[in-house]
Amino acid sequence: MSVNFKMIAKTFYGFEDILADELLKLGAQKIIKGNRSVSFFGDKGFMYKSNMSLRTALKIIKPIKEFRFKDLDDYYKKIYEIKWEHYLDHSSTFLINSVVFHSKIFNNSKFTSLKAKDAIVDRFRDKFNKRPDVNSFNPQLKIEIHVNKNLCTVSLDSSGESLHKRGYKKFNSAAPLNEVLAAGIILLSGWDKKCDLLDPMCGTGTFLIEAAMIARNIAPNLNRLSFAFEKWKDWDNELYEKIEDSVKNKEIEFDNKLYGFDISNAMIRKAEKNIEISELGVDIEVVKKDFLSTKKTDEDKLHILINPPYDKRISTDADELYKKIGDTLKNNYLFSDVWIITANLEAIKSIGLRSNKKIKLFNSNLESRLLNYNIYPGSKKNRA
Repeated sequence: MSVNFKMIAKTFYGFEDILADELLKLGAQKIIKGNRSVSFFGDKGFMYKSNMSLRTALKIIKPIKEFRFKDLDDYYKKIYEIKWEHYLDHSSTFLINSVVFHSKIFNNSKFTSLKAKDAIVDRFRDKFNKRPDVNSFNPQLKIEIHVNKNLCTVSLDSSGESLHKRGYKKFNSAAPLNEVLAAGIILLSGWDKKCDLLDPMCGTGTFLIEAAMIARNIAPNLNRLSFAFEKWKDWDNELYEKIEDSVKNKEIEFDNKLYGFDISNAMIRKAEKNIEISELGVDIEVVKKDFLSTKKTDEDKLHILINPPYDKRISTDADELYKKIGDTLKNNYLFSDVWIITANLEAIKSIGLRSNKKIKLFNSNLESRLLNYNIYPGSKKNRA
């Protein structure tokens, strides 16, 4: 009989609601939104499915112990008391990653990890006269320790590498768009998949590939090489394959078009290669074009996603560029629902259009805004 347990999915700031919605649709129980995280309950098969299927999760961890400690010795004792032999063999390898907030006992995360490592190793020595080793590059068990004042939570990392590493982006740019960020923006934009989608500054194709997976209900991490839980002692390959087949059986067809422009031949070539690697079975067309000289020629609804240069990692005259983007949208792209993500909060004023929505996000460590513009002829009154 399967046993449900608590898990925590980590995400970006501003994605908590859409991640909770993803979990609800996937079948999670006891969903609670936190800060850049959502906790939930499910069994081992659901842990496999959530790692495979969640678009806006960066990592999924499984808490195994929570305790308060009085001092350093008490912290060591309570880490020691965890039955680590349930998760590790003496011949296994492990790695501890710690995060510390507001602690009077620990002034850095490295010492927190070192003290926990000593406790784990000592337990194995005392019980089996043998000990597991630390491996910083390819451990069999990744342990996460979170200390806030005197409260410690010990968790196992079920994902391994961040879940944004889907496996399709082999060719990148100087300022790559994170795959989880791209998927979250598409979900926040409310694209209904009933119209074409354009990325007019497509770079290496991240928006387009994530949109294709959303449109066809393809799990984003089917092509990943591995997950951390595959090295756990209770790894169940047969169960994983059943979950994988079930996820694949829920894929659907998509008949509309996804297309992108970029002024760089090199970017177009990279996008084409990434699209080919992804094998999504969707009509994705990328063309070398300067968006500022293009025009929409019909009155069909169009969904547009733009990640323009911010003048942060890629140098540009952002004010002038953003003004031209606004002019192009207003004059050449009627009947379009436009979403722009930028970390240049001054240059965005040069767009010259009134936004319907402004959503605060972070692109890496850059505070950003996701802005929505509806482009239509005449005034709002006339449109109504």
